[in-house]
Amino acid sequence: MQNQTPNKSFKVNSYYRNLVTVTVVAVYLLILAGGIVRSTGSGMGCPDWPKCFGQWVPPTSTEELPENYQDFYAEYRHQKNIRFAKYLDVFGYSEIGKAILEDESIKEEAEFNASKTWTEYVNRLLGALVGFLIILCVVGSIKYIKQSKAVFVLAFASLVLVLIQGWIGSIVVSTNLLSWLITIHMVLALVILAVLTALYFVVHRKTDKRQLVIQEQKKLTYVLVIAMLMILVQIILGTQVRESLDIVASRLGDALRGSWIEDLGVEFYIHRSFSIAIAIIHLYLLFKLFKAKDELKDIYRNVKILMSLIILEILSGTIMAYFAIPFWAQPIHLVLGSMIFGAQFYIFLQVVYTTQKTNKKEYAIS
Repeated sequence: MQNQTPNKSFKVNSYYRNLVTVTVVAVYLLILAGGIVRSTGSGMGCPDWPKCFGQWVPPTSTEELPENYQDFYAEYRHQKNIRFAKYLDVFGYSEIGKAILEDESIKEEAEFNASKTWTEYVNRLLGALVGFLIILCVVGSIKYIKQSKAVFVLAFASLVLVLIQGWIGSIVVSTNLLSWLITIHMVLALVILAVLTALYFVVHRKTDKRQLVIQEQKKLTYVLVIAMLMILVQIILGTQVRESLDIVASRLGDALRGSWIEDLGVEFYIHRSFSIAIAIIHLYLLFKLFKAKDELKDIYRNVKILMSLIILEILSGTIMAYFAIPFWAQPIHLVLGSMIFGAQFYIFLQVVYTTQKTNKKEYAIS
């Protein structure tokens, strides 16, 4: 049922493979750290960027800050928003820029909180580490340009995206965590994750491995694309639920934490119900690959891992809904969603690669 396929030799040394692996893991840790920042309300722990209160090592008490620090940083952020509004105007979004400048809530400056400041600062340090690792990936990829341009292109693309992500992160801070910018920030993080996942796939794949043609390869590809889009929509819905949760938490207070879920809007119920559809499409994917599990061991194993992640994601969501949204469950819920997207994209690459360079022999999975 298999046929040998000649492949162009392409070897990556273990150092570079390990570097890419560490970089991908670091991105997941950064997403987890971002979830902790979000769940603890530490997003404005540092009112400026890239420094924190104008320092590379942030303060630990208000005594280290000037008396008028709130007014100073409120004006600092406002001036940055003026520049951002000009960029929006250039691209034809002048109304959005005007709304940002006229929104008084954006100008409000939070009081200094050492715990929140250092939580956000650690998140930024981890972001800097990811940036440094990606720079190393770009430098290391140069030696493979003649063998595989894809390695350099993917590494360089991830660097460009991380630089853009850093800039957007600074705007998120200057606009006092504007909701739609947080959503863009999260979506771009998933794009970076996808690019690095592709880089990981390229440097780890075994090019001399025997390949298969799957009769329903197109159907599997379409199912995976739909599944990835569904997870992307689900994550975006999740950010909207989180925004609603912030409003409810501010209104009810921590003493009524158990009532937060009850006061959420319709987006929460859509988010919760949509998880059922996501589980169904992945069960279908698992069923389609079951009959070919002996021939497609790697893909089948990864789909089982993907299904396990979805079950854990649903479980973490259930814990939040019925156990008063414990602090630890929120970042875990976020990072599991990101891991699901990453696993989906990796399996998508496996399916495409496994079927792209073959002869006429086929293996039916239906």
